[in-house]
Amino acid sequence: MPVPSTQPAAERKLLRDTVQDKIRDAIMDGTLEPGERLNDDDLIAWLGVSRTPIREALAELARAGLVEMAPNRYTKVAAPSAAELLDAYQTLGVIYGGVVRLAVPRFTDAERRRVVRTLDDVLERLGEGQQAEVAHDGADLYAMWAEACGNASLAQLCRATTDGLAFRLRVPELAEVVPPEAVTPRVRELRDAVAANDPIAAELAMEAAHLLPSRN
Repeated sequence: MPVPSTQPAAERKLLRDTVQDKIRDAIMDGTLEPGERLNDDDLIAWLGVSRTPIREALAELARAGLVEMAPNRYTKVAAPSAAELLDAYQTLGVIYGGVVRLAVPRFTDAERRRVVRTLDDVLERLGEGQQAEVAHDGADLYAMWAEACGNASLAQLCRATTDGLAFRLRVPELAEVVPPEAVTPRVRELRDAVAANDPIAAELAMEAAHLLPSRN
């Protein structure tokens, strides 16, 4: 029986995804720094794969906002700027307000306790002046909501957009644009709403924490 001609394409897709995850993780953990050039030959030597899956992975990361590409000029890690910060932060609020509303009533008791503990940790870190460190962990913090929302389409949207948006929060001007004294009370309201299993209050608190206008 002849081997189906579609099989190699499926293998390339799997390899591309593996390469994408490795480059993504290196960007998010700071191994690859903002503005750093991404040379194909260096990536080939590091990852041990051919050029094709690397270019495919970089194209996906560019669509996610983690990589910048200019044909025949450069490919580099995106460099967040203060000008993009507020738009990215509010966009996260728009997306995750709805995610939180869906997720809160779906939490098991154990999941609810885990989320409350996570928010307690965020509040403690904000109180100790560690806003930048909280922002650095932003993608993981948002992921805990997306994983529980029960809506496959919304979860896919989160996977496609959150990394790039959260990455844009990593700028020195974070505290000026997103004052911790404005955010901290709203995070506390979010924590209390989760503990009380109140999805509407949780949604409003998440939106307010992201500096969205109130619904008056």
